Amino acid sequence: MARAAMLLITVVGVACLAAGCTSAESYVLHGYDFTKIQKVAILEVLGDVSEEASRNQVSDFFAMEMLKRGYTVVERQQVQAILKEQKFQTSGVTPEEDAVKAGRVLNVPAVIIANVEVGEESFTMTAKMIDVQDASLLWVGTGFGSTQQTLMTLGGAVLGGAAGLALGGDRTGRTVGGLAGGVGGGIAGYAIAPGMGKQVQKVVGKLCESLPSKVTAASQ
Repeated sequence: MARAAMLLITVVGVACLAAGCTSAESYVLHGYDFTKIQKVAILEVLGDVSEEASRNQVSDFFAMEMLKRGYTVVERQQVQAILKEQKFQTSGVTPEEDAVKAGRVLNVPAVIIANVEVGEESFTMTAKMIDVQDASLLWVGTGFGSTQQTLMTLGGAVLGGAAGLALGGDRTGRTVGGLAGGVGGGIAGYAIAPGMGKQVQKVVGKLCESLPSKVTAASQ
C-alpha cells in the first residue's frame, strides 16, 4: 500500500511538471497608500538569465502587469539608457541601496527588481518593489515554474527515478549582470526558450495579483 501511494505521488509530480505547473505568492506593505505611486521603473532582472533579450522579456512581462493595474511604467531598456546618459554607477553595496539611488536619478517613487534562478527542471523567481524615499519594501513575492527544457528527454526514466528528482533543481544560482547592466558578457547563464517564457509570464502574473489596482471600474 505504501509503495502504491509513493508511485501515485511520483506520477502526480511528473504530471504536474509536464503540465507546466506554476505557483506564486506575494505580499504588500500593510496600510501603504499605493495611490501615491504614479510611476514605477523596472530597474533590473538579475540571476541566471544572462541574455539581454531574455532580461528584457521578463521586464516586459512585469510592465504588462503593471500597466494592467494602472501604473505608468519606465521599462528596463529605457531605464538603462537614462542611467547610462546620467553616468550612473552602482555602489556595489546592496541591490536595494543601488535601487534607491537609481530611482532618484530616474525621478520615480518606486522601482522593481526581479531575480530568476534556474534549475534543471524548474526556475524560481523573486521580485520586489522598493520605495525610493526610505528603501522600504512595498511589495515582495516569490514563485516557481517549469523550465520546459528537459520534459521531452525524461521519458520512462522519470518513473523509475522520479523519487530522486528535486523539482526545484539547483537553486544556488549565479548572479549575472547588475543594476543598469553593470556587468556584461562572459558569464554563464540561461536564455528563455519559448516554453519557459510562457511559464515565466504566468508566474509574473500570479506574483502581481496582490498589487493594488489603480484602475477604477469607471475607467475600464
